[in-house]
Amino acid sequence: MRSIQLKLILKLIFISIFLLPQFTLAADIAAGQNRASTCFSCHGPEGISLNPIYPSLAGQSAEYIIKQLTAFRDGSRTDPVMTPMASSLSDVDVENVAAFFASKGVSSQDPLTTGKERDEVTAAAAKILAAVEAMYQGAASGISAPATKASSKDTIVLTEAETGRASGIYFQRCAGCHGVLRKGATGKPLTTDITRKVGTSYLETFIKYGSPAGMPNWGTSGLLNDQDINLMARYLQVEPPVPPEWGKNEIMGTWVVRIPPEQRPSKQENNYDLNNVISITLRDDGKIALIDGDSKEFITIINTGYAVHISRMSASGRYLYVIGRDAKINLIDLWMKTPDSVAEIKIGLEARSVETSKYKGYEDKFAIAGAYWPPQFVIMDGDTLEPKKIVSTRGLTVDTVEYHPEPRVAAIVSSHKHPEFIINVKETGKVKLVDYSDLDNLRITTIDASLYLHDGGWEHTQRYFMSAANKSNQIAVIDSKDRRLVKLVDVGKIPHPGRGANFVDPEFGHVWATSHLGDATVSLISTDADGPKAWEVVRTLTGQGGGSLFLKTHPKSKNLWVDTPLNPDPSVSQSVAVFDIDNLDKKFERIPIAEWADIGEGPLRVVQPEYNYAGDEVWFSVWNGKDQESAVVVVDDKTRKLKHVIKDKRLITPTGKFTVYNTQHDVY
Repeated sequence: MRSIQLKLILKLIFISIFLLPQFTLAADIAAGQNRASTCFSCHGPEGISLNPIYPSLAGQSAEYIIKQLTAFRDGSRTDPVMTPMASSLSDVDVENVAAFFASKGVSSQDPLTTGKERDEVTAAAAKILAAVEAMYQGAASGISAPATKASSKDTIVLTEAETGRASGIYFQRCAGCHGVLRKGATGKPLTTDITRKVGTSYLETFIKYGSPAGMPNWGTSGLLNDQDINLMARYLQVEPPVPPEWGKNEIMGTWVVRIPPEQRPSKQENNYDLNNVISITLRDDGKIALIDGDSKEFITIINTGYAVHISRMSASGRYLYVIGRDAKINLIDLWMKTPDSVAEIKIGLEARSVETSKYKGYEDKFAIAGAYWPPQFVIMDGDTLEPKKIVSTRGLTVDTVEYHPEPRVAAIVSSHKHPEFIINVKETGKVKLVDYSDLDNLRITTIDASLYLHDGGWEHTQRYFMSAANKSNQIAVIDSKDRRLVKLVDVGKIPHPGRGANFVDPEFGHVWATSHLGDATVSLISTDADGPKAWEVVRTLTGQGGGSLFLKTHPKSKNLWVDTPLNPDPSVSQSVAVFDIDNLDKKFERIPIAEWADIGEGPLRVVQPEYNYAGDEVWFSVWNGKDQESAVVVVDDKTRKLKHVIKDKRLITPTGKFTVYNTQHDVY
C-alpha cells in the first residue's frame, strides 16, 4: 500500500514540476496580460480580486484556467458574462491568459474547486499536489484584498481645482448612468456609504478597466489618464454636490428665437431629399452634422448643446429638434437654403429627451423635453420653443413607496392614439401619459410600471409602447390606446434597446427585440396582441457580449444588427453582430466595422446602426477620441459588405445618427 501511495505521489510531483511549468513557459505571458485586460475589473489587474463576489485568479494553475475558459467557450459551462467573453478568445489567447494569471503567485483567497480529476486523488496526494503547485507558482502575494480598502472613517479632501475637474468629468462621463446624486439607475449606485467601503484601489481598477456589463474602460481606452482615474476614485468617496434648481426664470433667461416663424421660408429652399438627410451627433464637439444620405456629403455643421443625445423630427418633417446633455435644445429648420437653428432654450442642467406632438390635428404644435436635473419636463410651443408648462417629476417609487429626490425623465414618445406624450420617469418607475389638448387644465395619467425606466419604442402597430426598465431587467408593455400597463416582461440583464427593433420571426410572428448592456443576449418578445404567446419572450439570441446600446432592422431588411460599444474587449466593441432574420438559429456574423474605417489608433467604438431612407444601407459611427480621427462606415445591407467610409476632420466623436424619414415615422 505504501508503495502504491509513493508511486502516486511521485507521479504527481513529476506532472507538477515538469509538465505544467512547461505549458506556462511556452505561453506568452506579456500577450496574456494584454489580452486579460478585460478581466481586470472583476478579477483585479494582478489577478487578486478586490470584490469578494469575484474569485482571485492569481496563482491558479494554468491547466485549471484553460479548462474553465474552454468550458465557457464550448458551452459545457455557461454564464451570462463569462460565456461571451471567453468566446472571443482564440486557443492561443486562452493559453496566454492562463499563463499570465498563473505567473502572478498564489491568491490570498481560498483556492477554487479544482474539478473531479483532483477530487479522485487521495487526501494525502491532494496535499502533496497543492504543496508542489505552490512551489512552482511562487509565494503568496504580499497584498491582500482587505489591505486595499479604505476605512469608512478615512477623510478624503479635494482641492477646489480637483473638485472642479472631477465634477466636470463626472457630468460628462458618469452622471447619465449613475445620476447627479449618484443614487444609480442604469449604472450602480455610487453613494459614499458604498464607495468608502470598497476604497480607492477598487474604484481605480473599475474605472480603468470597465466591465463586460457595460461600464466603459475609461483608462485602457485612453479617455482618462491614471491621474484623472485616481482623482475620480477619490471624488466618489466625497459627498456629491447638489446642483441648483432650474425654474421658469432660469429657463426664460435662455430662450432665444433667432428667426421668428413669419420670417422663415414658406417652402423648401434647398434641393436635398429631406427624407434621406441624416443628423449625426458630434458628441464631444458640441455640434451636429447634417449629411446628405444620397451623396454622403456634408450639408452643414450646427453648434448645439454639449453631447447631443437625440435628434427628433416634427410630424411634418420640417423641423429637427436636438437636445444636449446640458439640456440645451436647438430647433433647426430644414427648409432653409442651408438648414440652421431658428430657436434655442435650456430647460435644465442635464437632460436626454425631446419629442414633438404627432396626434392628428396637433402636428408640429407642441414640443416637450425632459430633464435629468432638475427632474422635470417642459412643454413648449412647437415652432418657437416658448415654454408653456413646467412639471416636476419628484415623487414616490412604485416598489417601497418612498420619496425620491431625483426621478429623472428618460425616454419620451408621442402617442398616435391620443393627444398625449408618454414619459418614462426613471427612478420612480412610473409612466406618465400627459394630455396636451388643454394645458391650462393639464391631465396626467400615471401608470405604475417598474423601477429604472429608460429607453424604448413602439411595436409594429404603434399602439403598444415597449419601455425598458433596465436595472429591473424588464420591459413594461404600455397600451397607449387604453392607457394601461399590459405586462412586465422579464428579459436579460439591463435591457438597452434604443427604440428596439420590429420584425417577423419565421416561427413566432411579429416580435420586438432588445439587446442588453449587462449580458450578451437579445430578447425577442411576441407582439401579436391576440396570439397565444403575446408579450412573452419567445426567443433569446446570443450575441458578441455585453455592452450593447442599440440594435436595428428595417421593414425591407432581413438583417438584425447589434452593436456592443461598451464592451471592454476591443475585438467586440470595434465590431458588430448581424443576425439573419430568416434563420435565427444560425450564429451571428461578426462585421469588422472599425477595421473597415481604417483610421488608425485610438479608443475606437462602433455605435448605433442606422438605416437610410431606402432601407438598403446601414450606417455605423466609429467613435474615437476627441483629438483622434473618427469615421462613419456605410454598409450594404443586402451583401453585408463595405460600401462607403465618410472621413472628415469635422467628424469629431460621432455617435447617434437619425435619418429624417425613419425618425419622423418611427421606423425601426
